[in-house]
Amino acid sequence: MRKSIVLVSAAVLVVVAGGGCLAFLHMRSAWKEAEQQVGAEGKLGFALTSWRSPDTGFVALATQDNYSSGVKTAEGKLYLAGPGGVAIYPAAGPELYVQPKVLQVGTDLPAAPVVALAVGRLRGTSSGQVFAATRGEGVLILTEDAGGAVSVEQLLPAAQAERDVTAVLPLASGDLLIGTQRAGLLMFDGKTLRVFDPALAKAEVTALAADATGFWVGTRAAGVMHWHAGQMEAFDQNSGLPDAQVDDIAVTDAGVFVATPLGVAEFAEGKPQRELAKGIFASRLAEVHGRLLIATMEQGVVEVSLSAVSRSAHGATRQNAGVTGFVAGKDGLLGISEDGLERYEGNSAWQPITPPRTHTLTDRNISALHFGGDGKLWVGYFDNGLDVMDASSGHATHFADDHIFCVNRIVDDPQRQTVDVATANGLVLFDARGAAPRERQVLQQKDGLVSDQVTDVAFGRDGMTLATPAGLTLISARGAESLYTFQGLANNHVYALAAEPESGRVMAGTLAGVSMLEDGNVMRNVTLKNSGLKRNWITAIARVKDADNSRWLVGTYGGGVVEMNAAGQVSAMSGLPKQFAGSVINPNAMLVTPQHVLAGSLTDGVLVYDRASQRWSQVTAGLPSKNVTAFAERDGEIYVGTENGLVHIAEARLP
Repeated sequence: MRKSIVLVSAAVLVVVAGGGCLAFLHMRSAWKEAEQQVGAEGKLGFALTSWRSPDTGFVALATQDNYSSGVKTAEGKLYLAGPGGVAIYPAAGPELYVQPKVLQVGTDLPAAPVVALAVGRLRGTSSGQVFAATRGEGVLILTEDAGGAVSVEQLLPAAQAERDVTAVLPLASGDLLIGTQRAGLLMFDGKTLRVFDPALAKAEVTALAADATGFWVGTRAAGVMHWHAGQMEAFDQNSGLPDAQVDDIAVTDAGVFVATPLGVAEFAEGKPQRELAKGIFASRLAEVHGRLLIATMEQGVVEVSLSAVSRSAHGATRQNAGVTGFVAGKDGLLGISEDGLERYEGNSAWQPITPPRTHTLTDRNISALHFGGDGKLWVGYFDNGLDVMDASSGHATHFADDHIFCVNRIVDDPQRQTVDVATANGLVLFDARGAAPRERQVLQQKDGLVSDQVTDVAFGRDGMTLATPAGLTLISARGAESLYTFQGLANNHVYALAAEPESGRVMAGTLAGVSMLEDGNVMRNVTLKNSGLKRNWITAIARVKDADNSRWLVGTYGGGVVEMNAAGQVSAMSGLPKQFAGSVINPNAMLVTPQHVLAGSLTDGVLVYDRASQRWSQVTAGLPSKNVTAFAERDGEIYVGTENGLVHIAEARLP
């Protein structure tokens, strides 16, 4: 049944404990910073600052843009948003759009993917603005001057949950609605940030759209809500929606359309009318010339005629265009695809209007990096295989199949003269000799491995050790042997390995501590109970060889980095700031060079250990994401992989 939620006055919104409200407001044309502490009436702490590009020394490698949303300004300029930043195309007519100006995340913009755009202006401003929603860095406000220069302001809420923004909607009143992933619906009036209504404080907002009477709010699991006449009406799968998950809302002259994974709901005058395209996973919507265009997850664009005959028959025409989003403008409808922009010509026809995109890497979500002996960079992806890139030419060869899909680790195999790729479905051995790498062999459980999934690889005195979620497999001249908890392993789930070939010692990082092995036998387990470990979950291990001894740096999930000697004694790292003592170190995200040790974290960027001074520092500026997943080094250049792209920097420029 339909539900109604009556909104209370803004003056009596939920009270948040804290002090009074402190604000510093300056002219919008100058440097602005407004920090507000949590106060009464639902006000939230935030900072509004001008963003200035840092000079960090990081250089980004060209990666596929994967733009997901776009808007057109009143002047006809086109803004596209994606994980790599914002592309700005000048106004164009029927001719091709020229090369855009790109604002890159990490340098021109804060280090977070841009997921949604909207055009409007805040109360008190005289010119139009573009509002960009980011996943983790709040809202960006882009303002272009008469000369074409774009200034960026960052609206950053104090609470982390409020920074994970999914949608933005400027209202005619000059207020800005902000939808978040975990903190519900917020509203910014230019001076204060507040929860729009306590009833929506926990909503997982996915989409926002305005109509003539109010606005619509789409959610992840609670359907769609319509605010009008001072109250909110809610609709779910029991009251007009095909599914409670809402992915998009389109307000058109023909009606309001709500996209869900099971089809589209049509609303008229705020009431559900019927379902269209039943069973279609609707992702984005647009209406043109009496036809509803539905961008789907895997079926291209589906067109549904909105004529009475086709409505009753739920008629749908599928087309093979790779369009994943739409941008409406006075000169027609544009589609966003992997290949660029396409203009809708009617009757299921699309015309490309941008030159082919040039990019080096296939994906942005990087999980492993490695330089081969020939100088080629191997780039493994979380769920898209791997690229082998010639750094001199920028050309990359992509590999992806049933085995090379989710890549965990890439290492040189000194015994077989191969490059070994540890994946979620086996260990893939590549012959890297010759002009192009070729797959030689795949090792799986049927070949003696304890599990098909391989998380790390290490080479010791007697052979190769493989880490898996089911234990260790040791491959030597004797064949394949496996180690489990039954033979003394701390835990069967092994994430990381590090070897000392001279002594035959191998360190295995598990879910329950570190297992110290010598010549294939477990000699000791180092755990939370018998050592100085702060966390048992070990994610990365690196051997640091000094002039007179070897030590091991151990990365943990939630316990930062600690130091362990050959006897298994654990001590806190000298010079590690307290705020990083609880950092989550990503699996195998650790690199040792003669000058530094680098650790990649889940939320704190790169932690840099200077071996000479024995001090730690943090690097976030210049990164496309603070979630750092992999490293590689060659000729004094450090390559840093993140969940949102790959950058490199001269090691001499590290702190």
